[in-house]
Amino acid sequence: MTNPLTATPVRSEPPPTVAAPPRRAPRKPKAARAWATRAPLMPALIFLIAVTQLPFVATLVISLFDWNSLKPDERAFTGLSNYTSAVSDEALRESIVTTVLLTATVVIVSVVLGLMLALLMDRKFRGRGLVRTMLIAPFLLVPVASALLWKHALYNPEYGLFNGVLSWVGDLFGVDNPPQPEWVSDMPMFAVEASLVWQWTPFMMLILLAGLQGRPLEMIEAARLDGASNWQIFRYLTLPHLRRYLELGTLLGSIYIVQNFDAVFTITRGGLDTANLPYTIYETFYNAHEYGQASAAGVLVVIGTIIIATFALRVVSSLFREEASRA
Repeated sequence: MTNPLTATPVRSEPPPTVAAPPRRAPRKPKAARAWATRAPLMPALIFLIAVTQLPFVATLVISLFDWNSLKPDERAFTGLSNYTSAVSDEALRESIVTTVLLTATVVIVSVVLGLMLALLMDRKFRGRGLVRTMLIAPFLLVPVASALLWKHALYNPEYGLFNGVLSWVGDLFGVDNPPQPEWVSDMPMFAVEASLVWQWTPFMMLILLAGLQGRPLEMIEAARLDGASNWQIFRYLTLPHLRRYLELGTLLGSIYIVQNFDAVFTITRGGLDTANLPYTIYETFYNAHEYGQASAAGVLVVIGTIIIATFALRVVSSLFREEASRA
């Protein structure tokens, strides 16, 4: 029998050690995380500033000087006198009126035609994709190429398409000596406006077509079941839904058409009372060599464009908020 006094004592094992939780890496401060997110965008921001803002700052500085390139030694700081001269210049005031009339006419006609084409393209028919592509094509052309096409292929009194059609119609109905108008000389403003309408109508059509495809079809079907006609559906449902899109197309079209230079320069060379603001600035800068006065006029145009763009951005933001609330 084993003596309990002489028995080997039982060793007590130490308690198992619990592994310490891994240390978390210290979190980056909010400022560092924000800069890490923005860092990939810095090259694009620097490029944008170098391409857009630095030239504008240089233009702003030049506008404060009496600077004629033919007299470089007589350059002098004149403050805001160039802006006073630009505002009081009769040619500039006339170009402002021409710009307003040209922009308003082109935008209104383009929006109306774009709405009609959008309503047509919203219907299903065979070959709709091909027709859409053909309608969009004028907007994809280079503006100078579009103006040259209208000036030579359509307006030319000797071999242009318009006079050719008039001759063909005259021969068809037995009319001797059908009219062969000088389109650019007889109606210069119409010639410029028609080329711009042809180019900008597809842009309006795309915006309004996107709005048509986002309208609630349930309300339209319910209105048809209640006996509403197509005109009533368009007036009370479709048109109110397209209000934001109409405003967006009008504002964006105004921004771009105000700055249009190619059509006026190519078709009429600014003659026959068709010189708009960009062409007048071009004449002041390159022909009169008045760098300071041309820069002042350019700054005024930029300020006016920024005001219009502000309204456009508000319309776009309200449109996005409306779409987000519906989703």
